[in-house]
Amino acid sequence: MSTPVQLRRHPGFVRLTHWLTTIAFLALLVSGIEVLLSHPRFYWGETGNVEETPLFIIPVPASRSTVPTGYGYVLPDQNGWSRYLHFQSAWLLAFTGLAYLVAGVRSGHFRRDLLPASAELRWPPVRNAIVRHLRFPAASVADPSSYNLLQRIAYLLVIFGLVPLVIWTGLAMSPGFTAIWPSTVTLVGGKQSARTLHFVISVALTVFLFVHLAMLVLAGFTARVRAMITGRAEVRP
Repeated sequence: MSTPVQLRRHPGFVRLTHWLTTIAFLALLVSGIEVLLSHPRFYWGETGNVEETPLFIIPVPASRSTVPTGYGYVLPDQNGWSRYLHFQSAWLLAFTGLAYLVAGVRSGHFRRDLLPASAELRWPPVRNAIVRHLRFPAASVADPSSYNLLQRIAYLLVIFGLVPLVIWTGLAMSPGFTAIWPSTVTLVGGKQSARTLHFVISVALTVFLFVHLAMLVLAGFTARVRAMITGRAEVRP
């Protein structure tokens, strides 16, 4: 039997920002659910209230008696601490993301570890990667020292797409921020449009989180978490 070799897996700034982002996202998820319960109805445009027809409704009880939900009871109002926690966690996510971007560009992390080669982005290689990694999960995680194609594409979409958008739409709901940069909210069609987009993007990020956790379990949860803590992964030559 070959002797395991310890390979460098994650640089320090990746590990630090990963765990800070994890804390921020979990806090945002819990507090965001509480904020949602105060008015589980979504609109499009600048304004939205119970007198207007919503774009869609989340079928859950509300924490405010003035919001019609069809349920015969009202949940306890947790709007105070949840909004405060949501706001503070959002700034933690924003500053952590900025630090990650700066360190990733300076170190070449994005180009070296995440950016696929142009040949990999053509349809046959992408199709083959999807079939191989979804039908045979073990093959997609055989090399713990690198990211496969689907992982790189997913991470790039999250890092440069979903996370910036969720921060943008969150800021677009802040009266103080939009008073300084009104284009933040006008570009998305109004405060209610920003709220609706913020919810949809948050759902997409939550789905990514659950897929990410599922792949960790398939790959070996303990080994992968250890690599994100120590920065090294054990492989057999």
